[in-house]
Amino acid sequence: MINVLKKYLAFSWVLLSFLGSCGGESIDPEEDIYAFEKPAHFPEPTYTFENNPVTREGFELGRRLFFDPILSRDKSVSCNNCHQQSRAFADMPLHPVSIGIDNQAGFRNAPMLANLAFMKAFFWDGGVSHLDFVPINAIESEVEMDESLANVVSKLNQDERYPELFKEAFGVDKITSPYLLHALSQFTLLMVSANSKYDQYILGQGTLSGEELEGMQLFDQKCATCHSGELFTDFSYRNNGLSSTFTDLGRGAITEDEADYGKFRVPSLRNAEITAPYMHNARFSTLEQVMDHYDQGMVSSPTLDPVFKENDQVKGISLTEAEKAKLISFIKTLTDRDLISDPKFQNND
Repeated sequence: MINVLKKYLAFSWVLLSFLGSCGGESIDPEEDIYAFEKPAHFPEPTYTFENNPVTREGFELGRRLFFDPILSRDKSVSCNNCHQQSRAFADMPLHPVSIGIDNQAGFRNAPMLANLAFMKAFFWDGGVSHLDFVPINAIESEVEMDESLANVVSKLNQDERYPELFKEAFGVDKITSPYLLHALSQFTLLMVSANSKYDQYILGQGTLSGEELEGMQLFDQKCATCHSGELFTDFSYRNNGLSSTFTDLGRGAITEDEADYGKFRVPSLRNAEITAPYMHNARFSTLEQVMDHYDQGMVSSPTLDPVFKENDQVKGISLTEAEKAKLISFIKTLTDRDLISDPKFQNND
């Protein structure tokens, strides 16, 4: 079946090339890598592409900006400092929390950036509801880039390269903050993670081992309440029993509602194998520690999610050692090796 499909695709390309040579519009295969394509088994994207369609020029400008420390006050920190491709655009394990300007430590673990086009809100607390505004938080944070958006725009306008690059991407003679943010969005929007071993199995293009299949069954029974759907998150905010008191209010800092104290966004489990440490506060270094927490390490608090309680007592998720191993085997099938090796996301400056 796969060989037949390959022959069909090859024939289709020859046919399209022939039509182009006969006066039809030619197709540039290079353009395909800059086109956003929704994976067949994914939900519809939430991003407003009608306001900011991805183009080659916009994407490449966004890539340059992503790796350029010009966004920070002293030109020492770039987006890439905390979001590295080899970690599915999460931070390195040596940095449990973000390390910013003057080697200052943040207070949360930097999440991966994959599948941003499908997200409804951003950050652990959901404090930003549109991807275009996400970079402002890092740029203006005193412990990350410690710069003002206005001053970044001023530096870009004075740079010898950027004015022409923004003109090529957006047709503008002067750089303004909306175009800066649109360029960064175009780069990160194409960080789609949808070609893991699990995806190949779901699409009928691969198989899972017996242990992985058993792990998937266990996952559906014990984990899918929160980590649901093909994105492996329901986008809700929950208290999963890490603490009984909260120095970080999480969602509660945004809503100012005590009922949200200690609640954080349910993260996607895609690429969880390579995005340690885990939880918003980087509490756990391994998936085994995560499993132990849900099995026997959860603590009570007024906002502990009801799914983890029974008769007002903490019940967690009962797991045997064998079940933990099977669940981890399944979670490892969510690792997308293509995403972490795709050359279009690498710094080519």
